[in-house]
Amino acid sequence: MSVQASHPLQTGLTFDWLKLITELKTILDPERVISKPEELLVYECDGLTSYRQMPALVVLPRSTEEIAAVIQRCHQYRVPFVARGSGTGLSGGALPVENCVVIATTLMKRILEIDLENRYMVVQPGVINTWITQAVAAQGYFYAPDPSSQSVCSIGGNVAENSGGVHCLKYGVTANHILGLKVVLPDGEILELGGKIPEMPGYDLVGLFVGSEGTLGIATEITLRLVKTPEQIQVLLADFDSVEAAGSTVSDIIAAGIIPAGMEIMDNFSINAVEDVVNLGYYPRDAAAILLVEVDGLPLEVEEASEQVKALCFKNGARQVQTASDAEERLRVWKGRKAAFAAMGKLSPNYYVQDGVIPRSQLSLVLAEIERLSREYGYPVANVFHAGDGNLHPLILYDESVPGSLEKVEKLGGEILKLCVQLGGSISGEHGIGADKRCYMPEMFAAADLETMQWVRQVFDPEHLANPGKIFPTPRTCGEAAHAHAQWEGIPAF
Repeated sequence: MSVQASHPLQTGLTFDWLKLITELKTILDPERVISKPEELLVYECDGLTSYRQMPALVVLPRSTEEIAAVIQRCHQYRVPFVARGSGTGLSGGALPVENCVVIATTLMKRILEIDLENRYMVVQPGVINTWITQAVAAQGYFYAPDPSSQSVCSIGGNVAENSGGVHCLKYGVTANHILGLKVVLPDGEILELGGKIPEMPGYDLVGLFVGSEGTLGIATEITLRLVKTPEQIQVLLADFDSVEAAGSTVSDIIAAGIIPAGMEIMDNFSINAVEDVVNLGYYPRDAAAILLVEVDGLPLEVEEASEQVKALCFKNGARQVQTASDAEERLRVWKGRKAAFAAMGKLSPNYYVQDGVIPRSQLSLVLAEIERLSREYGYPVANVFHAGDGNLHPLILYDESVPGSLEKVEKLGGEILKLCVQLGGSISGEHGIGADKRCYMPEMFAAADLETMQWVRQVFDPEHLANPGKIFPTPRTCGEAAHAHAQWEGIPAF
């Protein structure tokens, strides 16, 4: 699906782009309106680099009012717009569409308010995820959602995709930590959703907006819930002779009534890639799998839970269990897991990552089926996943320079997603649907479900200008056009 269109200023289109550029430069100033093709190339894709499309323009606002003014012009001229944060998304959620304006929030990086007494913080969308915890760590607080890309991903993108992370098992995903939003709707209207306290009366419009992937508007101020730092934290690292044994341990830990802050599994592929790049020395290279378990809470609670986790690991055949209690040592242990995706570049020129969710009880079956699909399609698959909540991240390794390889890899990824749905799971746990997985929405939702979602979107964006072409399947854009069309018969086009 690699697309590269000509720049609209070079094509002779009837729309007066020069007039729009002039107006936008008046709103923002010339330096923050990007129109040169060589500069626009930076924005042609997000973290899913297989899909590319150069936008017509990119603007860099600094405030809610500037975003509103830009969107008002887009609405006036019926020009589609796409919001973009740090560009680390992995589902093509920030992929431009042809002849669109990309609204990049990278300059909106101010922390506007911190209220520790009421445990909230107000930030602009360009604030990086880790900056939030860094701003309050000395006072004994932290922001729980922690995607693997947290050192570079922006909070606005986290809101758009409802990002998860290592600690989502105990603390929840982004939606569980957003109290309020200031948003700009697709016609330029500014709207306040939620507030600064939990459980505001009325419809949960914050919950509706979080995870909408930029299709309902752009969040310009975000009120975050802060959490008190646990008194004690310990990370356990167990290594096993099989991935199935590590998966059984996860089930046993949950069955024992223990809710760790996080549980992660990495297979041998991933272990060696990480050690090659990060060289931590913690991960045994000959292990078939490692299981990382973080427990936190009161000191006695952590001590008892850690002993139970150790016992369950050894019961399932763990060869050894290492522990890390010191803050610096814990960070080093987690560093490998956080670097797993990037480390795949050591093994292969390209990788394609999926984001399916399964019931924990189906883990062994799914991993065996992924291995079978890997052999059938002829592409190695590395497995890294949030084991506690069943969120799989199979990384399919391939070489894009080989003709036809991307199409085969996409089909393999689709088979994995279908398997997840068949076993009672989902096609996304935290990466979103974007442009990548829209064709598989009918696998999970009936036509009436998809129609209802479209009616909701219609309320916010009747012109379909906000991040068009994302989330929902259409025969024109999907590889599985016939299947999608059959399921969409009778659904009105918006």
